[in-house]
Amino acid sequence: MQLSHGGESSPTGAPVARWSVEQVLALAPDAASRKAGTRLGAAGPWSGTGCDASGAVWGLCKGSGSTPYRTVVDTTGPAYACSCPSRKFPCKHALGLLLLRASDDGAFPPAEPADWVEEWLTGRRARAARESGPAAGGDSVRGPADPAAARKRAQRRAERVTGGAQELEQRLGDLLRGGLAATDRSGYGLWEETAARMVDAQAPGLAARVRELGAISGSGPGWPVRLLEECGLLHLLDTAWLGRDRLPDPLAATVRTRVGLPQAAEGPPVRDQWLVLAQYDTPDGKIVARRIWLYGRGSGRTALLLSFGAAGRSPAQALPVGATIDAELTPYPGGGQLRAELGEQFGATTAAGPPPGIAAAAAPAVYGNALRDDPWLDAWPVTLRDVIPVPSKDGWQLADAHADAHANAHADAHAETHGGTRTGSALPIAPAALSRPGLWKLVALSGGGPVTVFGEIGHRGFEPFAAWDPGEDEEGAGTTGGPVVQLV
Repeated sequence: MQLSHGGESSPTGAPVARWSVEQVLALAPDAASRKAGTRLGAAGPWSGTGCDASGAVWGLCKGSGSTPYRTVVDTTGPAYACSCPSRKFPCKHALGLLLLRASDDGAFPPAEPADWVEEWLTGRRARAARESGPAAGGDSVRGPADPAAARKRAQRRAERVTGGAQELEQRLGDLLRGGLAATDRSGYGLWEETAARMVDAQAPGLAARVRELGAISGSGPGWPVRLLEECGLLHLLDTAWLGRDRLPDPLAATVRTRVGLPQAAEGPPVRDQWLVLAQYDTPDGKIVARRIWLYGRGSGRTALLLSFGAAGRSPAQALPVGATIDAELTPYPGGGQLRAELGEQFGATTAAGPPPGIAAAAAPAVYGNALRDDPWLDAWPVTLRDVIPVPSKDGWQLADAHADAHANAHADAHAETHGGTRTGSALPIAPAALSRPGLWKLVALSGGGPVTVFGEIGHRGFEPFAAWDPGEDEEGAGTTGGPVVQLV
């Protein structure tokens, strides 16, 4: 198979951004290719890998035959070539090569292209030069990327996503007309087939939300209500995409991200002393997503660094929790601008205390305000100060250590009479955190006294990620106390 995509020429001399795992998976032509490509996203089957400054990456992938498959990708297109017999576009080998690059940049040393790589690149760029007409000068085969071609590709993908969103709207309408109870009898196949259609439409964000619907019918009592809520959010995302031209720019950027279109970090860089609040990995099949939360001492901003590792490999990016780094972050577009890309680091890491926090009673309002920018937001990062973990009827909660005693007694009486946990001066700990060892670390650290806790608050409660010893003052001033305790 010899495949190419796009007709623009490759840049010369300019740095080429490395693609993320989510951007690579969005290229998969179907679910089977996505799965097969993921299996090849490890270093095991690959040899002879390399890259050059123009954006080309290549490698030899061991297959069932005696001769490895030759795979090369021009990431500025993107364009693909592989010696395998697959008719899919891109093939699993091209996807695996890009996934390996996304998770392990060290596996691709800068090098001069092999002869077979150079032959394909030269032919591709010559064709691009012919298609673009006569060049302005004699040395122009490797000219800059064509913005018009990029716009056409983006328009074609947007049209495919629109077709997928329209089909999904029809399926949601059929689901509601037939009754939600019928989904319990249909099994997971209904959702997987719908998700596959969204992958075909190059809308991985829609596909992921559809797959989540398939697990709700087995989530226990009250599942029809939860399914209706999630269907409503999915319908809202569909209609937002179809009417994105009428949305404010930040909300439109959020919708594009939620649908699954890759976005580039493009905001002005923010240099600050960034406190590393938490770091944890979340498995997603064979892909591991790593989230690193940071807090800017000077700017007061909270930022999220997101990286991925393919095929059981840990993501390369790692920062010491509890330390402060002097660095630049470039934010991504969208509501809240939480996600950012780590840029240049200017100094060594230093130990630091916790960030300033808020009372437990104020946290729900913070989450509510964030929902105005991103209605599909499951949770929002907050730091709670002076809270005490206490048991409740349904699990555990974080109670405000300085709340009025009469108000707490009234909340406890209301919870006892009407069921559930008290509200106002206490936050229920999310069910996902109740079975983790981190909960008992938090209880032991507190010892019945107030602590500072960082985590995420959402509609399921508060999920703690890190806590600081009671002797540790905000901003690291005053007493030093003990170090940060990771809870995930």
